[in-house]
Formats: sequence, C-alpha cells, structure tokens
Amino acid sequence: MAKAQNIGELDQFDVRILEILSEDGRISVTELSKRVGLSKTPCQSRLKRLIDEGIILGFRAAIDPQKLGLDHVAFTEVKLSDTREKALNEFNSAVRKIREVEECHMIAGSFDYLLKVRTSDIRKYREVLGEKISSLPNVANTSTFVVMQSVKDHRPVRVDTTLL
Repeated sequence: MAKAQNIGELDQFDVRILEILSEDGRISVTELSKRVGLSKTPCQSRLKRLIDEGIILGFRAAIDPQKLGLDHVAFTEVKLSDTREKALNEFNSAVRKIREVEECHMIAGSFDYLLKVRTSDIRKYREVLGEKISSLPNVANTSTFVVMQSVKDHRPVRVDTTLL
C-alpha cells in the first residue's frame, strides 16, 4: 500500500468523495460521481487512488447496537503501574483482544488510557471490568463513567478544507 498523501495534495473533489462516503459507504459510483460533479471514470479513478493510498481504510455496515441488546456503554479510565514502552505495548496488544472494548485511547493526563466499553447491562460490564480489563498487563486501577444517553455517536469524517 502506498503512503498516504498530505492533506494539501487532496483537492475539492477528493474531499467531497470522502465526505459523501463517510455518510454513505454503499453509494454507487454512478451516484457518487453525480454528487461530486465528475463523470464516472474520473470519479472511480479517484476512489481507487484514495483506497490504494490508505486514505479510505475500508467500508463497513453501521449497526444499531441497541437493537442487538447492547445498550450499556461505559467509559473506563485505566491507570497503569508501568508506562515504559514494553508495558504499553503489552497493554495495547492485550486490550485489542477484548471484544467489548470498542475504543481504546492513550491519554495525556492523570490516567493512561480511556476505553469505551459496550455491553448488554451493568452486570455484564462488571464482569468485563473484573475479569478482562482489570486483568490486562500492568493495570494499577480503573475508574468507570456510565453513559446515561448518547447525544451524538456517529462522527463522519470532515476534512478541514482550510488545509487544502
């Protein structure tokens, strides 16, 4: 895979393609080309280039977790006992294996990682926290924040056109 371009190397057509696909990844190339304002062949070429360069990472279905009974969301702060590179790599590798952890971010602050954890209910969350998260390498302590309502959960990519 080729190295991705700098943002300055994208033009307004590339940006528009990215914005449209971030909202609807199943749009046909014909419809995409109409909405972007290009004919089908150049639009298809740009789409292929954006994929080949790793700017577009893939396409997936957006699934409603509530309809699957996964209503409980918690954010878990994790503080490690060791933050040397080896310890961080061990934690990173292990946390990727926990299915219930939807997101994991290393944080600069009073704790080391912030996890977004989705389960069916608080009982299942306690199980994941106690049996999986707390057992991760070098975990010293955790703190949990339970989501009462998700006000905005879908974040389509918006390319900063001032950088073009």
